[in-house]
Amino acid sequence: MNKKRPHIIIFNPDEMRWDTMGHMGIQAAATPFLDAFAEQDAVSFRNAFCQNPVCVPSRCSFFTGLYPHVHGHRTMSYLLHPGEENLFSELRKAGYYVWMNARNDLFAGQMKGWAESNADTIFYGGDIAKAPGPIHPVENKKSGDKDLYSHFEGKLGLDAAGKNYNSDDEAVDAAIDFVKNRTTEQPLCLFLGLTFPHTPYQVEEPYYSAVNRTKLKERILAEQCHGKSRMLEMIRQYQSMGAYTEEDWEELRTVYLGMCAKVDAQFQRFCQGLREAGIYDDSAIFFFSDHGDFAGDYNLTEKAQSSFEDCLTRVPLLIKPPKGEALDPGVTDAMAELVDFYATAMDYAGVTSQRTQFGKSLRPIMGNRMLEHRSFVCCEGGRLPEEQHCDEYHAGGPQGPNRNFVYWPKMMAQTDDEAHAKGTMIRNHNYKYVSRISGEDEFYDLNIDPGERINRIQDLSYAAQIAKMQIQLMKWYQRTCDVVPFNYDRRATDEMVWAKVKNICPQGHEKEVQEKIRQGMRMGLLMQYIKSIK
Repeated sequence: MNKKRPHIIIFNPDEMRWDTMGHMGIQAAATPFLDAFAEQDAVSFRNAFCQNPVCVPSRCSFFTGLYPHVHGHRTMSYLLHPGEENLFSELRKAGYYVWMNARNDLFAGQMKGWAESNADTIFYGGDIAKAPGPIHPVENKKSGDKDLYSHFEGKLGLDAAGKNYNSDDEAVDAAIDFVKNRTTEQPLCLFLGLTFPHTPYQVEEPYYSAVNRTKLKERILAEQCHGKSRMLEMIRQYQSMGAYTEEDWEELRTVYLGMCAKVDAQFQRFCQGLREAGIYDDSAIFFFSDHGDFAGDYNLTEKAQSSFEDCLTRVPLLIKPPKGEALDPGVTDAMAELVDFYATAMDYAGVTSQRTQFGKSLRPIMGNRMLEHRSFVCCEGGRLPEEQHCDEYHAGGPQGPNRNFVYWPKMMAQTDDEAHAKGTMIRNHNYKYVSRISGEDEFYDLNIDPGERINRIQDLSYAAQIAKMQIQLMKWYQRTCDVVPFNYDRRATDEMVWAKVKNICPQGHEKEVQEKIRQGMRMGLLMQYIKSIK
């Protein structure tokens, strides 16, 4: 009797840092359900890293098990195209029923029917009333307003029911309704992608007051840093947030953690829905984010696509295996990459990828948190001078975006070819090295400088370690630079092959041999076949 295949459940908040959860030692955090989930039902990775610090490239990577550079998915403007297999298409072909909401940043939108071909059901939403906005909105933000480029909106209002019901809430409830009322007996692959805690920084009660702001961790200050990337320097220059006080930064950080507290509550509601539907135990549940957020560190907000600080690249990753599978719940220090999510989901589903992929299943770690997994992790970003990262800059015409647009600073910084040049991070437990094709490389000793404040690339005492990581990075690129499809191409057409063998084909067997050619019989086997019928 075949073993029942588990449901694959993916809960994917956007822009959530690893250090937003209580069980990671963050005293100000308000994530009681995630903390209990990690303690009782799941393994939580302290050292999980995305493969690109912005949405689209990261998602194209973790849904395929391929690094962004393999097929050129390095920018916000190049998504998956027809023919590119991914977790959804592969599980669907294997008999899974795929339900997803539309918040996935994965499939090229101009390809009619392409996104739909990867799922049985796509929930689009948009059928709810607009949720109340900020209680104290900054009206008509313009030059000179300290929050013009901060992405900060603050405390949100509540509706007549005492709620602030947003599109994430709508999607969570739609997913719960689906699992409770589904009619299919197929195993499920369910993807629930959220917007929170992506900017703007805004959240309502009770999540706003759930965060203990007196216990916020130390902020990494720009004035403490030396040798950081040109990209960070330019974004700070354009953001011009010098008027921001420490109290302002405290408020922004509190709201960001409050958004993560709402995500925690939504995840709890969703898991309760799985229990009520009777499929919680039968599910492999994955909770992880696509990348992080500066949230005040380095005197910056939001993110940058060519910078690789831990606050951007280190993400939550919690995995609950199906009941009956080995489980050693708690926090692990094993290093993981998000490409490993793809490999792990496929492993639990019992589906073998029919192509090369670079993820490594985390299933052994589920049964023993003390095991090592990877000796280093990598992340990449940036562009070549002739490449376009995203289309927003051109949307405003020849002069670029409106200067009062909140993303104006980052878009302007990205027009600088050196600041936005391709870069790649390699990191282990102790050190981080960043290679750039222009500008200065970066090297950090994480043992004495976990905040990555001081770039020690010129420190000769680290020369041997830097050289070692450069070689590791080169060999990683060499191994992963491209992939060859498993299906081989024939070197000759049917007509070419027939021309080579027709003069030795026994009379009366022409149609028989031509049929073998049409079926793709290789030349060596074809010659043997012809000899056998002489």
